[in-house]
Amino acid sequence: MFSKKRQYLFILIVLFLPVFLVATNTVEIAATGQAPNLDGKLDDDVWQTAAKFTTFKTYNPDYKKDPSQKTVVYLAYDEDNLYVAFRCFDTEPDKIKATVSKRDTLVSDDWVGFVLDTFYDRQTAFAFILNPLGIQTDGMMNLQGNLDASMDMVWYSKGVVNEDGYSVECRVPSKSIRFPGRKKFTMGVMFFRSISRTSEETSCPMITPEGGAILSQTQPIQLSGLKYKRVIEILPAFTHSRGSSNNEGQMKADPQETDISLTTKIGVTPEITFDGTYNPDFSQVEADAGQIDVNLRYSLFYPEKRPFFLEGQENFNFSGNTEEAPLVALVHTRTISDPSLGLKLSGRVGRKTSFTTLFAIDTAPGKEKDESGNYLYEGENAYFPILRMRYALKDDSYLGGFYTGREFMNDYNRVVGADGRLRLSQYSVLGFHALGSFSAADNSEPNSEFGHAMALRYEYSDRKWIFDLGIQDLSENFRVDTGFVTRKNITRLAAFGMYRIYPKSEFFQRIEPFYWSYHIYDKESDLIETLNLFTLRFWLPRQTMFRIDLIAGNEVFASQRFNRNAIGMNSQSQITKHVLFGLFYRYSGAIYYDPDEPYQGKGSRLGFSLSYQPFEQLTSEIDISYADFFRSSDSQKIYDYTIMRNRTTFQINKYLFFRSIVEYNTYHKRLMVDLLASFTYIPGTVIHFGYGTIFEKIRWLDREYVNSDHFLETQRGLFFKISYLWRL
Repeated sequence: MFSKKRQYLFILIVLFLPVFLVATNTVEIAATGQAPNLDGKLDDDVWQTAAKFTTFKTYNPDYKKDPSQKTVVYLAYDEDNLYVAFRCFDTEPDKIKATVSKRDTLVSDDWVGFVLDTFYDRQTAFAFILNPLGIQTDGMMNLQGNLDASMDMVWYSKGVVNEDGYSVECRVPSKSIRFPGRKKFTMGVMFFRSISRTSEETSCPMITPEGGAILSQTQPIQLSGLKYKRVIEILPAFTHSRGSSNNEGQMKADPQETDISLTTKIGVTPEITFDGTYNPDFSQVEADAGQIDVNLRYSLFYPEKRPFFLEGQENFNFSGNTEEAPLVALVHTRTISDPSLGLKLSGRVGRKTSFTTLFAIDTAPGKEKDESGNYLYEGENAYFPILRMRYALKDDSYLGGFYTGREFMNDYNRVVGADGRLRLSQYSVLGFHALGSFSAADNSEPNSEFGHAMALRYEYSDRKWIFDLGIQDLSENFRVDTGFVTRKNITRLAAFGMYRIYPKSEFFQRIEPFYWSYHIYDKESDLIETLNLFTLRFWLPRQTMFRIDLIAGNEVFASQRFNRNAIGMNSQSQITKHVLFGLFYRYSGAIYYDPDEPYQGKGSRLGFSLSYQPFEQLTSEIDISYADFFRSSDSQKIYDYTIMRNRTTFQINKYLFFRSIVEYNTYHKRLMVDLLASFTYIPGTVIHFGYGTIFEKIRWLDREYVNSDHFLETQRGLFFKISYLWRL
């Protein structure tokens, strides 16, 4: 049993203040007996009788303004599908920005979209976005309006640009979304339009600061007769790869690998879905972009890209974190590195309770070897049980709970706790989390260690002012093997304040001076660390942003305090319809993170990106990352590090593309070339054919590799993947 000093009591007292949010009358939508032909022309009879929405207002760069261009949306449905069409008028159609691209790459295009809060609980919503040519982006939107585009749904669309602007239409099968299993129900809907060249974003119904969270401001609509059909999906995949590596100066073949996997999805009820995968294919068709990996205080964070884990990932978000908080994620599924089995059950119980359960078996620990090549834990697996629940309260408030675990032989880590979001007024919310971890190197109770992570955050936002204040406390023994933590044994206070200025100018759309800071009490060293950021930011047309940063701060490392004062700038702009660029620079005090002999330094960081699109099908992007470090005591350069990356994509149509990536790392003197041909009919039905090679500036001499002025090929790989989605 735990001693009294190590016991923690988590007491949550919820004081709920009534709030006033903008009320919207429910619109009853009549079913149609006609399905439109998806050609983007909007000349079908169904659009003549469909519900029409026209009252668009801006929410960026300012609220409640009349848009510069007119937009009309049509909504209809039958028992199997929802139909949505946009007619987007434009007085300068030649300036419409549209790209023939693969899914989920509409960052700089003009676009339209809509969200469906199918359970009308104001917590999450299905999001569908289209560019003027009908290229799709989809995912899940949270209550604050943030889009997680990792989820891919099966839906159909077409768009055309014409002399009046552009029009798009789409069909969303009822099988692709979850909704209440009732004959008549209410869902929330909101429509959006973005005009790239004017940096103008509009919505219908309009979004206002006094309306609360975005999903609290959707238009309620009532549907009758949208039928639930049990979803059964079977997704087999075949992957074959062969490679070679350099051995004693010569390329020699590695063992070939062939994998057959099976993933299934079954609609248990209209509200609950089961996902399962055996011997899952988690191959990535694109390698992680290089990051500067020298002189790091903590490990690099790489995003999840594997399909089975991506779906429903938004459910693992939690409340209470401020910007750059040390507890980055409670569930970061890349910690499950080599799974053999994955099971997931997600959905709703009643109208207000949502849940996600995940169980995975990871074979990676059983494949670890020592320096002599002997298995450390041959055949042993790690087990990951994870549970997330959330209960919707009034408006956009909720209470939630977590359980995450990793069990491996006699070692375990289990985290349990609660989080929540409570709306205090039409402008302010309170968020929190309180988590406890129980960990042991074996199953004997006296050796169990308890740790905690607690946070409280207050947010206020209206048209002009934004305030954000939060405190986090992480104990020394807090451990979350399923997540990602940058620092422990600290208490951290963070504060943010911004004032928005709306000039009467067509050039300056919005000016934002703001202050952001954090102050950390490092318990191990008994020292205080502080960082204060003073920024002036400008927003202009053509998605242009420019900011100047001044930083006064320090950092505690290895029980010493180091100078982190800095000056910097950041800018991005859609210079023309064909050119997009970004630039970041910062010069600052820095630390050499040697735990035994750290020392003060200074250095620069630079980031540059340039995207060029000469015509709709071709895009070429250049990214450069640079960092250097000079020791302050003698101004000696310790290192400089540059990563240069070019990514060129030729998109034949929305299904087929060819892509090349060339990346050179000056620090490791490594050149990577990655080629891919990819065909995607719908998510799941894909064919990929890829080739990659790595060159390094080394040579084999006298039975060892030594540095060289010439490149030597060290790795080569070829892979083929095909999968097909059956929807029964």
